[in-house]
This record gives sequence, C-alpha cells and structure tokens, in this order.
Amino acid sequence: MGAGSGRRRLILAIAGAVIATAVVVVVALNFTGGEKRIERRLERLYSLDDPRFVQELGVLLGPPLLDGNRYRVLRNGDEIFPPMLAAIRGARRSIDFETYIYWSGDIGRAFADALTERARSGVKVHVLLDWVGSAKIDDKLIKEMADAGVQIRKFHPPHWTHLGRLNNRTHRKLLVVDGSIGYTGGVGIAPAWTGHAQDPDHWRDTHFEVEGPVVAQMQAVFLDNWIKVTGEVLHGPDYFPLIAPVGKGRAQMFSSSPTGGSESMELMYLLAITSAAHSIDLSASYFVPDGLSLRALLEAMKRGVKLRIVVPGEHIDSETVRSASRAKWGPLLAGGATIAEYRPTMYHCKVMIVDGLLVSVGSTNFDNRSFRLNDEATLNIMDADFAAAQTTIFEADLADSKRINYEEWAARPLKERIAERFAALIGPQL
Repeated sequence: MGAGSGRRRLILAIAGAVIATAVVVVVALNFTGGEKRIERRLERLYSLDDPRFVQELGVLLGPPLLDGNRYRVLRNGDEIFPPMLAAIRGARRSIDFETYIYWSGDIGRAFADALTERARSGVKVHVLLDWVGSAKIDDKLIKEMADAGVQIRKFHPPHWTHLGRLNNRTHRKLLVVDGSIGYTGGVGIAPAWTGHAQDPDHWRDTHFEVEGPVVAQMQAVFLDNWIKVTGEVLHGPDYFPLIAPVGKGRAQMFSSSPTGGSESMELMYLLAITSAAHSIDLSASYFVPDGLSLRALLEAMKRGVKLRIVVPGEHIDSETVRSASRAKWGPLLAGGATIAEYRPTMYHCKVMIVDGLLVSVGSTNFDNRSFRLNDEATLNIMDADFAAAQTTIFEADLADSKRINYEEWAARPLKERIAERFAALIGPQL
C-alpha cells in the first residue's frame, strides 16, 4: 500500500508539473511575440517631404504608395454607417468585411440585413469576425447570414491545435465593396458607435471612405486573413478589378500580424516620428507607448517638433489603459508636449498627422498590443490638402478636451499613482 501510494503521488506530481509547464508555455506564447523586436532607435536621415521617405515607407512596409486616390473623412456613426450600408446595398459583385467588434443591436441588425440581402441576390459576401470581439453578437444574426449564403468565419476561436495564438486577435476594420470602394478606421459595429458623439453613450470616432488604386491594397489586406482562416484565395475581377485614377491623392494600405511582420506597424510610426520636422498631431484612443516610441517622441520635441496628443478622459472603456497611459506622460509633458483628455465621451479615434503632409488612420492603437500582438491595418495618405482638413478636425477635438500640464500631472493623488504602477505591470498586454 505504501509503495503504491507513493507511486500515485509521484505520478500526480509529475502530471501536475507537466500541466503547470504547459500552462506557462501557452501563456508565454500568447503574451510575447515570436519575432525579434525593434530594439534600437532609428537614425533620422531625411524629412517627410524628401522623396526618399515615401520610397522607404513603401519598401520597408511592403506595398508602395499609389497615386490617383480620393478620400472622404466620416466622423461618428451618423456619418460613418450610412455610406457603408449604402455601399453594401449597392454591391454588384463582392463584399469583403473584416472587423474586430460586431455586437447585436439595431446597427448590428442593419448590417446583417444588408449583407443577407446582397448574398441572396448573388453577390459574393465574405465576413470575418474576431472571435473575442464578436462574442456579444446574437447567434441568430450569424445563422441568418449564413443561411442566406454569407460566408462568415471567426478569427482564432479556441482550439487545442493553436493554443499559442489565443491572444492574437484581428483588430482590423476593413470593408471593401466590388473591389473598388473601401472603408477603414476605428469604428466597430455596436450601439456605442451610433449617433454623433452627443453623450457618453455614443463614442467619438473617425472612419475614411477610399476610392482609387489603393483599394486593391485594402482588398489584399482582407485576403491575407481570409486565407489564414479558410485557405481560400479570392481573386479575379470580382475582387481585383482594374481601377482607374479618381483623384490626386497618394496612399498606401499596409498590415501587420504576429504571424509575419508584426514589427512593421511600430516601424511605420517610428519612421514618421523620426522624420518629422515640424509637428505631430496624434488622436490616440489607447496611448501606452513603449520605451522606444517614447524616446522617439522625446527626441522629436528636442528637434523642435510640436507634439499634440488627444486621448480619452473620464469616459473610457478601460480604466487600466487610462492609468497605464497617464503613467507615461511625465517626460512628454516636461518636454513641452500638449496632452489633452477628451471630455464629451469616449474618444476612439486613431489618427496621426505629421508635418501637415502624412495622415495615418486605421485600426492601430499607440500601444504594444497593436504593435506586436494584434493583426492591424493602417492607411497612409500623403496629401497636404487632406492633412490640413484633418488638422482642423483634430483642433476641434482638442478644443473639446482638457489640457493636462506637468504640474497637475505631478500632483496627482497617491491612489492614481498606485493604480498606474499596477497598470504598468500589464502594460505590454494593453
């Protein structure tokens, strides 16, 4: 009995050790990137108006910047959702839609109805939802879409064969219709994004409508994850028609993913910040810079670059993120940065404007999760007139925000400092 009991205890101890080791491995795989990180600051070699900046932006990030594009900025749900739904309802060949958040509610129903109607009419409809972000969608909506012929898939649902990528979510927001018109930005399909940011229940966000040759790059970004999930390659004129120039704008759509090229997103930000000569305006729904990005911003200010950042204020969907963000502000405020908290509602914009020339918008947050853990997509636009219009919008948001000075930040209560220290421990996952 004694020997048998000892063996059982030994077996249980070994089993426990194996399980504990497996848990540690899974956690490590999910919370650390598999690739080498950018560890050293980039040397400043040229400014944004130097042709070499555009050349290297294309070479380093993948797709080149293309001429002949036209854009329209859409602010808040009342401006964002109607043209997206109109484009879906007018589709003749294909609809490709990838989003992180898709919940139930009237807006979720409106999108489901539009997608369902087009699928029944013979349009090829593909919908890719993140498994985590779409957890609140009504299964009835999914069934209705699937029954109508919508090809709908979930990104990275839990499965024992890929436990190491549970923390890799698609955070991309992409809608491409007939391969000729695209939408991207920060909006999710949920009640919080409806309205016109009129109260704390209706968020402030920005989306862009895009036409021109760069839409083919947007389609390719969608295809990237569709292939990962289904193994199906969507191609041909229904998805990649010949697109004639429709404007004068130069643009590039690129993506990042932990499964390949996760560093490209932070690399883009670092290139732009390092090349900045005059100004950086950053609308950042989640602003938790790592050490490298923080140093790049500080060095830009030392060169005389004016840095202005608008972040969420008391209306935010994650107090932990707010604490982790505020913990980083000291050196920036001391260096002369303007940091302001948006007052009316949750501020979910993700737009960067550099030197009145580059406008960058998409799903990417200024944090480690977007830079290294999520699948993200960003549209870069090199257009001085468009950048001027975006600066006007940024300054309107700034006017609705409370500016924080260094003295106020340094005098924050002990309770806030303790919360910031806790948040800093999990900062790399935010």
